[in-house]
Formats: sequence, structure tokens, C-alpha cells
Amino acid sequence: MGEAPYSVTDRRPITARHWRVFQRLAGWLARRGVSANTISLAGLGCGVAAGLALAATGLAPEWERVGWLAGAALIQLRLLANMLDGMVAVESGRASPVGVLYNEVPDRLSDVATLVGAGYGVGGDMVLGFAAGLAALLTAYVRAMGKAAGAPQEFCGPMAKQQRMFLVTVIAVYCGLAAQDWKPTWGSPPSCGLMAAGLLIVVVGGLLTALRRLARIARALRRVEP
Repeated sequence: MGEAPYSVTDRRPITARHWRVFQRLAGWLARRGVSANTISLAGLGCGVAAGLALAATGLAPEWERVGWLAGAALIQLRLLANMLDGMVAVESGRASPVGVLYNEVPDRLSDVATLVGAGYGVGGDMVLGFAAGLAALLTAYVRAMGKAAGAPQEFCGPMAKQQRMFLVTVIAVYCGLAAQDWKPTWGSPPSCGLMAAGLLIVVVGGLLTALRRLARIARALRRVEP
């Protein structure tokens, strides 16, 4: 969560946070003075690099498989950093006034970079890549506005950060390992493929997620109305 005052209710529910291996890793980082903000920035670096790797599949065909697999790995490293920054902030007990900014802003930039990069990859679609990035920003914006209005943090899906990054990761791994004739394409000439389909799911799912969060936030605010 960055080096910010910590609240359990502000944390995205992640089962892996309770795994002993990650708890030990967070403790190890905290003992060595690695700040939560530094981890947040490392996550941003992985998110941007993931977008570049995915985009490279369409720019350097000879490195296509490497680009897909590197993009998938970097997405997961970004998610690991997103989880560890909050754990380290709690473990170290350090807080700073700008911790929330380090938590939120790199996350949003990572989402956009990864999804736009996927749109430029083989089988992707540039317009859908930008639309997916906007959908990801919209879901985060609704959550932030709900918190500012006094409602609990809303992390519900169906296309929250973990779900959209999982979808892109699965497609990237498949494209990196599958034979060329196992990858469906469509269009004239064939230009769209699995990644374009995945980005379309992110767009539609992101809009549904924003609407669902709005409804839940409205119900929560009505319950606390004096």
C-alpha cells in the first residue's frame, strides 16, 4: 500500500498475502530497509516493461514467443510488487504522507501501459488496448470516489485488477507456447486474435465492474445516511 497509514479495510483481498513464503519475503525486505514506496515503483517498472514486451511481439516477429512469455512474467512480478508494498509497509511500521500516491498512481500507470502494449501485440487491437486502459482507470476512479464519499473500498469484479491481469497473462502464456495454427484470427486481412478478444472482455467487464461498484457504493452511502 505504500508508506501510508495502514488500515485493514483499505486492503484488496488477496489470499496469497497469507502465504508463509510471502510473509517471510515481506519481513526480509522490511528488515533490510527496503521501503514500500520503492517496491511500488518497482511494480510500475514491471508493468511498463510488460507492456513493452507485449508490444514487441508485433514489432519484432523473431522475438514473438520471448515477448509473450516475458510479458506474462513481468505482469506477475508487477502484481507481486503490488502485494508486497502493503505487507512491507505494515511490517516496517513506517508511514509517509505520500504513501497513498505511491500506491495508487503507479498502479494506474501500470494498468494502462500493460493493456495498451497488449493492444499493439500480435493478434491485439490498438483501439481495444486504449479502451481497456480507460476501462481499468474507470474502475479505479469509481473505487476512489466511493472512498472519498465515505463508503468502504470496493474491490469487486468481475474485471478488477487481478482478473484483467490474469486474463492477459493466460493469453500471453498461450500465445508464447502454442503452435501458430492453434491461434485463431479474424478480420480482412486477418489481424485480430486472442489478445483482441481478451481486451474486448476487459473493456466490457470493466464497464460492468464500474457499474457494480457504483451500485454497491450507493447502497453503502444510503445505509450511513443520517
